[in-house]
Amino acid sequence: MCRALLYLGEPVLLDDLFYQPDNSLVKQSYMPTMLHMLNLAGFGMRAWDDGSHQPDLPYSYSSTALPVFDRNLKQLAEKVRANCVLAHVRGVSYSTRSVISSENTHPFSFPGCRIAMAHNGDLYRFQEMKQHLAAHVRPDLLPNIEGTTDSEWIYALLLSQLEDPKGPLDQTEIREAIESAFAIIRDVRSRVGIVTSSSVNLFITDGERLAAVRYCFDFGCYKTEDPAAVHEANLSYLSLWYTLGREYGFHDGDWKMIGGGETANSVMVASEPLTRDTSAWLEVPEYSMLYTTVRDGQPVAEVEHLAA
Repeated sequence: MCRALLYLGEPVLLDDLFYQPDNSLVKQSYMPTMLHMLNLAGFGMRAWDDGSHQPDLPYSYSSTALPVFDRNLKQLAEKVRANCVLAHVRGVSYSTRSVISSENTHPFSFPGCRIAMAHNGDLYRFQEMKQHLAAHVRPDLLPNIEGTTDSEWIYALLLSQLEDPKGPLDQTEIREAIESAFAIIRDVRSRVGIVTSSSVNLFITDGERLAAVRYCFDFGCYKTEDPAAVHEANLSYLSLWYTLGREYGFHDGDWKMIGGGETANSVMVASEPLTRDTSAWLEVPEYSMLYTTVRDGQPVAEVEHLAA
C-alpha cells in the first residue's frame, strides 16, 4: 500500500514535507509507522506556487527511483516553496507481476485537467474489472490512460462523472462524482463476483481546494484458505489523517503546525502523520470525504459521509 500527502496554505518548503520531519513522506517509503509494507515503487508530486509563471500549472516530478537516494528530488525540495502540494510514494505487491514504470507513478493528471489524484489502496482482481469499467469512462479520456494501475482507472472514472472534467474541484460535484464512481465499481465487483476487501483512499486537488477520501469496499472480507496470503490491508482500515494550523515548521523540538484551527492558515492531509507529535492530528472517519477550501485566508475543512 502507498503513502500520500496533501498540503494547502502558506508557502511551504518541499524539503519540510518530504525529508525533514520525523515521519516525512520520504521516510514513509522505507519506514512507515502505520503500515508494514515498504513503498519502493516510485515517487511523484504536483506542487502549485502562486508566485510562479502560470501559477495554475503545477510543478510536476516523478521517478521510479527510491526517493531517499534521489538527488534531483532532494535538490528540488530544498529550493521550491509551494502553496499546494500533492505527493505520493508508491507501494506494490512483492511480485514479478508488479509493473514499476513512470506511467504508473502517482499523482495522475490528464492533459488539460485541473484535478490531480493519487490513490492509496488496491482494487482486488482489477484486471477482471477493467473491461467493465471502460464502458463508464468518457471516450475522450480513455486514450489518456497510459499505465497498468487500478489507480489511473479510478482517476479516469472519477473525471468521467464530472460535468466538466477540466473544471475546478467543487465540493458538491466532487462528492457526487466520487459516490457515482464508487457505485459503478461496486456494481462491477458484484457482476464479477468480487467480495474481497479493497481500499480506495483518494487524495485529490486542483491546486486551490483539497478532497481526501477514506473508503473500503467489503472491509473485513478476505479469503482464508491461506492465512499467510492475507494482506495487512484486509485486517485494518487504511489510515488517513489531517491537521490545521499555522507556521508549520520546527517548534520546541518537534515538527508541527501551531495555533489550532481558530487561527489556521494551512491544512495538511496524509496517510499517516508526518510529525512525531500527533496531538494536533485528527483521523478522517471511515467512509467519508474531507473537503478543504480557503475562505478569507483561512482553510475550512468539512467532513461528509459517503454511502458504504
